[in-house]
Amino acid sequence: MVMKQLLQPTAEAYKADPESVYNTWFISNEERLKAFRSIRRGVGTVVEDIKHGRFPNDFKGSSLEFVLGCIAEQKQVFEGAAHPFYWKPKLRIPDIYENEANKQGFGEFLYACLDTTDVRALEKEVLKLAARGIKGLGPAVSNILYFLHPTLFPPFNTAMLNGFNALFQTKKKLGSWESYLEMRETIIEANGSLGILSKDLGAFCGMLFEIGVGRLSCNGADTLNVEHEKVEQVRRKRHNQVQQDLAEERLHTKVQYQLCELGRALGYDTLVARNDRSAVYQGSPLGYRCLEKLPDLGLPPEVHSTAELIDVIWLYKGSTKIACAFEVEKSTSIYSGILRLTDMALSLAGKEDHLYLVAPATREKEIIDQLKRPMFQRPDEFSIGYILFEELDKHFESLCKLGDDHLILNKVACRC
Repeated sequence: MVMKQLLQPTAEAYKADPESVYNTWFISNEERLKAFRSIRRGVGTVVEDIKHGRFPNDFKGSSLEFVLGCIAEQKQVFEGAAHPFYWKPKLRIPDIYENEANKQGFGEFLYACLDTTDVRALEKEVLKLAARGIKGLGPAVSNILYFLHPTLFPPFNTAMLNGFNALFQTKKKLGSWESYLEMRETIIEANGSLGILSKDLGAFCGMLFEIGVGRLSCNGADTLNVEHEKVEQVRRKRHNQVQQDLAEERLHTKVQYQLCELGRALGYDTLVARNDRSAVYQGSPLGYRCLEKLPDLGLPPEVHSTAELIDVIWLYKGSTKIACAFEVEKSTSIYSGILRLTDMALSLAGKEDHLYLVAPATREKEIIDQLKRPMFQRPDEFSIGYILFEELDKHFESLCKLGDDHLILNKVACRC
């Protein structure tokens, strides 16, 4: 009861702030939810790469880079999550690239964490990994664990640590597994006692993050010694980020609208992502003139659920055959967007050639780099192209007026 009385004012202020990570990342960010499946699948690829000797001796270009890229896309809370995994050749850390025993041990740990939801078994695996003493591989791994088991393991970074130490008046250390495990016990107990956030520990750790960067004071404990100007800088940065996110959402909605309109003009049934149906463009919900739901395509249930989140799908009139599918990318989600298209394509009979990423020109190089990854180079099964926002917007009316079918997209689409 004492802990709840101490934490409740802070937690209520955190929930009430429209620009807190609770409201801009945890509650309203669909990309956060989409990331869980992408990261789980990516971790499985890391395990297979290690098991079959395909894992390289560098972070860059590895399947682990893909996983950490997905995590780092959760920009407010996980920006910089990949840094501890960069290979630092002069320091020979983290020692999971050149040391084969450590590499296999890391792979076995990930495999075990994928294979169970039993908390005691998971705790045992964490302790086994910590006992290996792999140089440079500290509790940054917990960020992977969080996306595999969000109600059992909290994420961990410098800001969260600072927030924890300020809130609970402790001196936990950043690179220490012992500190992380002690923090975990306290976080689970405190979150359970509080009872107003979520069982998903990301919500509570988002509050620690806010305290750690100086945006939120913790009632009942000493606040962080942060100068007023520094706090203001953090506040302004967050406000600017929120404004940028809103602008990106508006652009995302506009592009979805254009793709739906173009599909209808070319004679297709159109479907907008399940979570975007109520988004409004020019006074009308995106889903108003679209199919109510994704028809049965013969996909496995989990792939069907993922396909329902693809931004726009065109289907041949009155059929269950897909003509085109589009993932609209903003400042994040390149990885998860490609995976949604790939999951669906690999589950359908026949080769799929009309899959597209739609993104701003500023992301063209990144898209090309991702599409060139071996895991997405399967010409006998599918091919993913890309369309730039600017090209779609410039030629939108002409495409609608002059096109007969989806082949008109060849005028604006590119392929690697």
